[in-house]
Amino acid sequence: MTRVAENILLCTDLDRTILPNGRHDESPGARALLRSIANRPEVTLAYVSGRSEKLIHDAIREFGVPEPSYAIGDVGTTIYEVGDKDWHFWEAWSAEIAPDWNGLTGEQLAALLRDNAQLRPQEAEQQNRFKVSYYTPENVDRERLLGSVQERLRRENVKTSLIWSVDEAKHVGLLDVLPESATKLHAVQFLMRRKGFDEAHTVFAGDSGNDLPVLTSGLQAVLVGNASEEVRGEAVRDIEAKGLRDRLYLARGGFLGMNGNYAAGVLEGLAHFLPVTRRWLEAERR
Repeated sequence: MTRVAENILLCTDLDRTILPNGRHDESPGARALLRSIANRPEVTLAYVSGRSEKLIHDAIREFGVPEPSYAIGDVGTTIYEVGDKDWHFWEAWSAEIAPDWNGLTGEQLAALLRDNAQLRPQEAEQQNRFKVSYYTPENVDRERLLGSVQERLRRENVKTSLIWSVDEAKHVGLLDVLPESATKLHAVQFLMRRKGFDEAHTVFAGDSGNDLPVLTSGLQAVLVGNASEEVRGEAVRDIEAKGLRDRLYLARGGFLGMNGNYAAGVLEGLAHFLPVTRRWLEAERR
């Protein structure tokens, strides 16, 4: 595939990052500006979401966000390449992460955790071969819960990544049990390697706990303005401890008269890291 000069990769979470389905207000016109950026030949758009393929399609239809070129779904356990309206599943990514689970499927791994009373399985469409997802009490002792899950699976020589976040609207905790190498971060890095995107032209945007591994990785990252204070504080502490504070941008509003929430925050951060995009956005606003 021939690349254009800028070769920008914009990776963004969906829910409460570009989808205005949280409790904060959305800036009028922000999603339209995002569509204009995504339509430029210099930009490749990738969604990085906890949603399944079906639920990503639902989001595109419901909220009118642009069709991506790539979709990393199920909290990093699936990757799809989008071409001619067909979504092509990347088996190479499944082969990459499979060894971590020592031959177990998601159903077999879930059986090992069945006796943990603090874990309530999420709906069937939220589960797949390499993702086992649970609801937890919102105010659960997170460290104790994650420690007990990790210890149980370690006895089976299963290498896992545990991603915990909170659904503020539903007042419930969310726990995803994934192969150790199947985080959003590793999936983004896999996409970058396979398709030749460099760090200088890659930007990631997110809002929640399951975005923290990418937000604090050292990749150019944006935390949208509507993120919770808990996530903001944890992200800043982690990135400062690594000496990489300049790699995380906290959207605060004011850019092009927008408030920094959702898509407005994504665009604000994109313009911060890649000033050429600021000129494109300013031209669209005129």
